[in-house]
Amino acid sequence: MTNQFDLTGKLALITGSSAGIGFGLARGLAQAGATVVLNARNEQKLHAAADQLLNEGFNIHACCFDVTNEQDVQAAVLDIEKNIGALDILINNAGMQRRAPLEEFKSSDWHELMRTNLDSVFLVGQAVAKAMIPRKRGKIINICSVQSEMGRPSIAPYMASKGGVKMLTKGMAIDWGPHGLNVNGIGPGYFKTELNEKLVNDPQFSDWLIRRTPTRRWGDVEELTGAAVFLASDASSFVNGHILYVDGGVTSTL
Repeated sequence: MTNQFDLTGKLALITGSSAGIGFGLARGLAQAGATVVLNARNEQKLHAAADQLLNEGFNIHACCFDVTNEQDVQAAVLDIEKNIGALDILINNAGMQRRAPLEEFKSSDWHELMRTNLDSVFLVGQAVAKAMIPRKRGKIINICSVQSEMGRPSIAPYMASKGGVKMLTKGMAIDWGPHGLNVNGIGPGYFKTELNEKLVNDPQFSDWLIRRTPTRRWGDVEELTGAAVFLASDASSFVNGHILYVDGGVTSTL
């Protein structure tokens, strides 16, 4: 039974994986046997992350490109397929946050957030799917959020972007499922990452969150890797268009 979760011989691309959730997922897939291509826009941070995982004994490559630039995405995917190998797994993880009351939210910030959180999922997903479809196999995992379902003050654009990722995930599954692809999402709750550092260090928010979460604590990034390995592996062969929330129960309670 455990062989179904083995990723040995599989090649995975994870966007936005020089830190935070993406880096944690990269380590988790590598521990399950996958060769992992890290991605980020900051070349220095990207290679530092790759070196760390290489030093831990994993099979790691680094590919620096902007996930919001269509030409860069297409060139990068072609380069990976030609020089590293055929992609079996894609995790669309790249994302960002901007906080402000909606009436004060800058249109430039709106467009930047949408390009990073939503457009990139379409651009990278489409480029990789075009390579996977002729092979009649492939696993795509899009990182959604509990904000794909629920809201908080001052993050309406982020909610809109992650709601879009949820529905795009379902649309991908509908269009690409007949070609042998499995497309699913993971909806993280509140995890201790660089993106949430200010919230983690805010006693008022942190106390509220812990009381609000049935598990009564923040999540650790390593707790997302089981879901990612499951959705990337043969164990999820009949799972398609599903969003798996890993949130300590936040989406289950008022």
